[in-house]
Amino acid sequence: MTFSFDQVINRVGSYCTQWDYIEDRFGEKDLLPFSISDTDFQCPQNMLQVLHKRLEHGIFGYTRWNHDDFKGAIATWYRERFLTEIEKKWIVYSPTVIYTISKMIELLTDEGDYVITQTPAYDAFFKVINDNKRVLFANKLVQHNGKYEIDFEDLEEKLSHTKAKVLLLCSPHNPTGRVWTKQELELVRILCKKYKVFIISDEIHMDIVRKPYCHIPILNGGQDLDNICICTSASKTFNTPGLGGSYAIIPNLKLREEFLLTLKNKDGLSSASTLGALGIMTGYNECASWVDELNGYIEGNMIAIKEFLEQYLPQASFHVPEATYLAWIDMTNFSYTNEELQEALVHHGKVAIMSGETYGEGGKGYLRMNVGCPRSKVIEGLKRLRTTMDYLGSRS
Repeated sequence: MTFSFDQVINRVGSYCTQWDYIEDRFGEKDLLPFSISDTDFQCPQNMLQVLHKRLEHGIFGYTRWNHDDFKGAIATWYRERFLTEIEKKWIVYSPTVIYTISKMIELLTDEGDYVITQTPAYDAFFKVINDNKRVLFANKLVQHNGKYEIDFEDLEEKLSHTKAKVLLLCSPHNPTGRVWTKQELELVRILCKKYKVFIISDEIHMDIVRKPYCHIPILNGGQDLDNICICTSASKTFNTPGLGGSYAIIPNLKLREEFLLTLKNKDGLSSASTLGALGIMTGYNECASWVDELNGYIEGNMIAIKEFLEQYLPQASFHVPEATYLAWIDMTNFSYTNEELQEALVHHGKVAIMSGETYGEGGKGYLRMNVGCPRSKVIEGLKRLRTTMDYLGSRS
């Protein structure tokens, strides 16, 4: 391995959400965190060198994004990584993926309209739908032999509702780790076109995928793309959310112009983050091999989880996910409530692992464990999970 993903870097004291502010979510300090989905990996050296050079320049004025260097890096990444042609004019800057989703929902729907999403779902989806005064319309995923699948019969029924205006797709899916197939995506596009429902596709986890699976952008292979947009970022890939900046791909000219008008005039957010834009360009232009090795390392972490659970906690069920660095662990064979499990994890295991119920009713009895970190941390977290379950077992 060329890159050292085993290196342990102390993040405490860096104003880090995952480490410094764990008490905000779990009610206690000094926990080993596997929570918010950033990673404990240092950015690629090529990127750090570019950022250092920019810092030495020492001037950080207003920064443009609407140029060929920015949009060309993105278009090339899609062509080489996903075999997908993206027209540069479709690409727009945005401060965050969730900001883009929120603005798209505002532009495409009215208060009281329905937004469909597959559940369990990334918890920010619930917030952005509800706080925009739209109605969440849940298309519950179904499991077959541990693999989550879209219930297309239910999806079509929901798409046909007169109030349904947007499908908020997560691709690859958080928290289950599914990579939607070409056939699944084609059927999603066909149904949404049939019922005149717009697809907003959050593809922020697109680069973190296990072999032999391949992420397919929702735009890939489509003909009429006016009812589709992609909201994504390089931040999950290269661990740069703190640099700021994301982008959207919006083929629909009228919608793209409305979004840019909102971004610049209404919300005053059109000046890009200097370091964020450099991060995107450098990552996409120079760091493909780093991403390849990152994926191999995360797969090793997932295999370590599977082997540990099979040996020490066989009642837990875990399938290595097709994508993301989020382990979705099925604890439903244990008889403990979510409250009992979280109480024991925090106060006896001293470990912070996200409750599956955070992601909706379909996550009840599950844990979402962020394993974008050195393997030594993963093993220590698993030992603390075992300590927790031993404690709960001793009380029975």
